Formats: sequence, structure tokens, C-alpha cells
Amino acid sequence: MSNVRVRFAPSPTGYLHIGGLRTALYDYLYAKQLGGNYILRIEDTDRNRFVDDAMKNLIESLTWAGVVHDEGVFLNEAGEIVQKGEYGPYIQSERLEIYKEHLDRLIESGHAYPCFCSKERLETVREQQRASNEMMKYDGHCRSLSKEEIDARMAAGEEYVVRLRMPENVDIAFDDTIRGHVSINSDDVDDQVLMKSDGFPTYHLAAVVDDHLMEITHVVRGEEWLVSTPKHIYLNECFGWEAPQYVHLPTVLNKEKKKLSKRHGDVAVGDFKKKGYTKEGLINYLALVGWSPEGDQEIFSMEELIAAFDFARVSKAGGVFDVDKLNWVNAQHIRKMSVSELTDLCAPYLIGAGKITEADLAERRPWLERLISTVQERIEVLSEVVERSDLYFREEVIPETPEVEEMLRSEGVPVLIGAIRTELAQVEAIDDEFMKGFFKRIQKATGLKGKNLFMPSRAMITGQLHGPDMAAVFVVMGREGIEMRLNFVEENFTK
Repeated sequence: MSNVRVRFAPSPTGYLHIGGLRTALYDYLYAKQLGGNYILRIEDTDRNRFVDDAMKNLIESLTWAGVVHDEGVFLNEAGEIVQKGEYGPYIQSERLEIYKEHLDRLIESGHAYPCFCSKERLETVREQQRASNEMMKYDGHCRSLSKEEIDARMAAGEEYVVRLRMPENVDIAFDDTIRGHVSINSDDVDDQVLMKSDGFPTYHLAAVVDDHLMEITHVVRGEEWLVSTPKHIYLNECFGWEAPQYVHLPTVLNKEKKKLSKRHGDVAVGDFKKKGYTKEGLINYLALVGWSPEGDQEIFSMEELIAAFDFARVSKAGGVFDVDKLNWVNAQHIRKMSVSELTDLCAPYLIGAGKITEADLAERRPWLERLISTVQERIEVLSEVVERSDLYFREEVIPETPEVEEMLRSEGVPVLIGAIRTELAQVEAIDDEFMKGFFKRIQKATGLKGKNLFMPSRAMITGQLHGPDMAAVFVVMGREGIEMRLNFVEENFTK
């Protein structure tokens, strides 16, 4: 099935939402699995809500996440928006003549009609319907206007929209990949506005026309569009076209089982990137919000997701976005990274916090990678590297708990300090070779062993009772850093 063509068609009315990324991801996985094409189209016909840099943010966010389209709208090396592909333009505001041509066909065939109703009249009708507990829909006031009256009102400069003329009492049915068989009576469907008074088409006309002309085979979108699909099915019939296969995805919900929105915190993809989620972790987790793979595997690479994904295993029920589960998945991907890759990803957070400089990244790379290796098992998101590595960048020892402080004041600490100082005096610098047998030598010198040796040693150097391998900590701290902390503990806790 190599002719599969799917599209992600966001509106540039804000930054890419986590739910939008999931839709794009499912498009991408399906297309890649079947050797098809994934297209990025921009639906910018809602000029009132247009956000200037939203289109650029959409492309950057998708590219960062690795959900890269085959054709459509791209950014070139200069950061300028360009379009690639044989079905363009891929920006709807550049396709107005195409929509007007198709709208004229609908008017000529009687499938659409001009509507001159004012906003005030429409609001009055809605209020009456609300009061009578009737279905809220257009009352058909302009459906029967004669051609002469239409021409006269247009000539007089009256403002108007163009509506779809829905047939009366006809069952419109389709088979949705996830929802199954859906049938809705046309009497329950509004005469949808197809062209607004500003000359821009609504989503309904533009999407149907574009999906046909771009040869889209599968329309993958949120379940909120399910109620509009009968209009789209009928529009395709009006043009004499075969409708694409519809795939309506369950909504991404918060923990309270309500639609995930900005009111509930960060939902833009950029917010998650800024917090330090890896693209691998975020994509892996998002795939699981609504889709259940066969077996018990939870950690997937993009290649594994492409091989395993199946719309048949996407739930009808909304998928709950669980930040705790996201953190766990992200942590698994951090554990799997090479130390070099993780260092590159963590460095901006350390630089931003003033812990290291850009120069350190190049000049002290081996030291930095060793530092990162000591925190790799302890961070769930990249930004946590600042807090987890803080012990390497401060001169004082800060007890993490009262238990640590009590240990630092115990009577064996001065003896331990003396033995460590004696060992440090033997070398110019601490390295892995020096650390081999280090604690055996300390044990021999002090008679301390097991917990009585390792826990006070860790407490003196890190202020913690648990943490990374102590040999690695000593190497990262360096001789001066260790001596500084021994002095601090001696002066503040042993007198």
C-alpha cells in the first residue's frame, strides 16, 4: 500500500500543542510503516486568531521531535519558510482562488447558497432555540432566496457568507477506522458556512478541497471533528469525489479526565523541550497515550514504533496524560544514551545556571563527561542535572538531612579525615588508578569498614548518604575539591 498519503494540518493560532504532536506522530508512523507520504499543510484561513511566529514554531517543534514530513512547509537554512512538493501551495491562504472556483461550482449546482443573515439575527434565532430547547442550527432563512433577490442584494453591497445546503432527512454514513460505523441524519446537521464574509473559506470547505486535490488517502484528526464529518462526506458527494478514510483519535486528557489545555499547565511542545524532556522520551510516551502495543514493551525507539504501530489498537476512550509516567519513560531513554550524547544535551542547562562556561564544554570535556556519568542514573529530565550536580560546584558541604549532620559530628570523622588526607598527600591528582584500592587502604588505616566507612566518607564529601559511585565522585571533585570539603567538615562539624 505504497500510495498512502496522510497530512497533518495545524492552524497557526498558537504553538504546537502536545495533542497536535500526537496526531502528527500517528500520521508519521502510519505513513512510514506503509512506505507512504506524510504532508505538513498549514490551515491559516482563520485570520482573526493568526499568530505571527506560530508557523515557524510548528515546523521547529515537529523537526526537533523527529516527526519530519516528506512534503509541505519547511524552514530553509536561513530560517525562512519554503514549500516543497508537487501538490502546493501547502499554505491555505495562498489557495484562495482554488476555493473560490470550487465554491462557484457548488453554488451553480445548487449545493451551496449565499446567506445575508446578520450576526444579530443569528444570535436571536439561537436564543429562541435555546429557550425552546431545540437543536442549535441555522434556520434556513436564506435557503429559498431567488436568483434575482440574491443578485440585487449583492449589487447593493450587502455582506454575506456562503452555506452548504444539506439535504433533508438523509442518513449519511461512514466507517471510521477507530469509531467504527457512524450514521447521522442530515436533519441533525447544520447548513455549514463554507465561505466567510471576508472571502476566506472555513475549515470545512478548504480541508475537503485540499484533501482531494492533494490525494490524501487517510484523514487523521481529533475526535472533536467527528460531528463535522457528515458535512465533509456530503461535500465530497457534491463534487463527485470519493471521500478519504477517516481516523478520529481519542482526546488527550489530564488526570481529572478533562481535555488537556493551557489552563492545566504547560501543554506546548516547546514547554516540554525547555524542561528537559528528550525527544525520544516524549515521542515514546505520546505514542502510548491512546495506543496499546501488543505485548508488554513500553520503551520504544522511533524505528520500533514505526514497526509496531497499528490504528486497530488505538482506544476509543481518551488517553490520560500522566506526567509521572512520562518522567519514567524519559528517564529510561536518558539511561540508554551514551555519556557523550547526554553531555551535549545537559550542557546548556549547566551553562544557563552558571555552573560551566561554553569554553569548559570544549576544554574540559573528559571531566564534564565523567561528571554527567555520575548523575545519569539519577535524573528523569535533563534540567535536573543542575540540582544533581550541584555538589561538585560548591565549596561547602550541606547536609541533606539531620541524619547526615549527625554522622558528620560522629567521633570517627576526624580519624577518617586524617586518613584521607594522608592518602591525598601521595598524589598530584586523583585518577581511576589512584582510586583502585583507595577505600581498602583507608579501612586498613582506620579500622573502619562497611557502612561505618562508606557512609561517613560520602557524607563528608557530598553531604548525602546515598548517591553515585564514590570513586567517580572523588575523580570528578579532584584533589583540591576533596581537600576543600575535608577542611569545611573539620571546621564546621568536628569542633
